[in-house]
Amino acid sequence: MSLFDAIGAPTDLDWDRDGRRWPGFGDTRLVTTEGVRWRVETAGSGPVVWLLHGSAASAHSFRDLGRRLATRFTVLAPDLPGHGFSRILDTGTVSGPRGRQGGDVLSLDGMANSLAALAVHLRSPPEMIVGHSAGAAVAVRLQALGRAGSGGVVSLNGALKPFPGAAGQVFPVLARALSVNSAAIGLFAWRARQPGVVERLIESTGSRIDKPGLEAYRTLLRSRGHLSATLSMMSRWDLEALQPDLDSSHGPLTLVAADRDLAVPPGVSETVSRMAPGRRLVRVPKLGHLAHEEAPDAMARLIFDAADHAGVG
Repeated sequence: MSLFDAIGAPTDLDWDRDGRRWPGFGDTRLVTTEGVRWRVETAGSGPVVWLLHGSAASAHSFRDLGRRLATRFTVLAPDLPGHGFSRILDTGTVSGPRGRQGGDVLSLDGMANSLAALAVHLRSPPEMIVGHSAGAAVAVRLQALGRAGSGGVVSLNGALKPFPGAAGQVFPVLARALSVNSAAIGLFAWRARQPGVVERLIESTGSRIDKPGLEAYRTLLRSRGHLSATLSMMSRWDLEALQPDLDSSHGPLTLVAADRDLAVPPGVSETVSRMAPGRRLVRVPKLGHLAHEEAPDAMARLIFDAADHAGVG
């Protein structure tokens, strides 16, 4: 009997089994391209805006913000590879025994290239990209590749700089070790089932979100595949390689920084705003790392304003 069997944690998320209970079910498409079977939410009409979530999350984190943006834009929000209901297929981009997610697709460049291929497949290249946390780093990389459109990037509490000091060296090694340790992943999934654990984890980012959002994160953090992909992504994340992209202006970049963000300090966005001319820094009071889930109306207004500045729509 495996540890997963013993603790009763689900082995993975399955769209056919779990999708009808998931936020965005009615707007979902399942698309296969470049070694990834994607879940993509699509809504609205107008200029195409892509929403890229952060690590450990899924497109569900835009469930409220996306509806507001869809009043003006065509909104596409994919689950990133290995996250949520997007699956990395056995086409050379996944390696190792059962439960190990791997391959270049989970690196920063690999994820950007996979999303660029998805945009071509869907015939929906973005005119603007909104990225949260690690999703902002992917958005900046896409912008440097010329794939973000004339509207550029809106970074919501973007994780755009490496962890300072020794943490930047130790954390990727630790994440890689945990990503291939089924016992550790199983224990984490079991722990996520305990009362109050997910609530405390979200509060540790400086945010408080609603019950549907908490339940979605609780479901994600019980999934072996999602946890493994998250850790594998973190172990491959090379933000030092992103710095040349940040040193040069590749187009509009709006940096939204929430004052109560305990996961990515607002100073990260402030620093990036000074690295090239023409960037806009917007400080947001009283919100944390998940500001777009806490205050979707306020975040929608900021994104509409960024679109207006860039001449989108």
